[in-house]
Amino acid sequence: MAVIKKKIWPQNFEAVKAGKKRHDMRLADFDVQEGDTLVLEEWDPDTGKYTGRSIEKKVSYVSKFKMDSVPFWAEQEIREKGFQIISLE
Repeated sequence: MAVIKKKIWPQNFEAVKAGKKRHDMRLADFDVQEGDTLVLEEWDPDTGKYTGRSIEKKVSYVSKFKMDSVPFWAEQEIREKGFQIISLE
């Protein structure tokens, strides 16, 4: 089981912390498997720095897809890597 660290913006961090957000959609540019631990480190895009807050979540399910167009990432990146939806416990 791997431990994977990823940035998360404040509004999403708060939703995960409150238990409202139990999934995460990410560019599939890293390997993640069921049972891994995802360490979400809060990143402030306004300051370009980590806030120091983090939360650990166990990965319970991973769905990977490739699509022609998703508004979150550059089309070329999606075509090359696809994206994944990560369910959290």
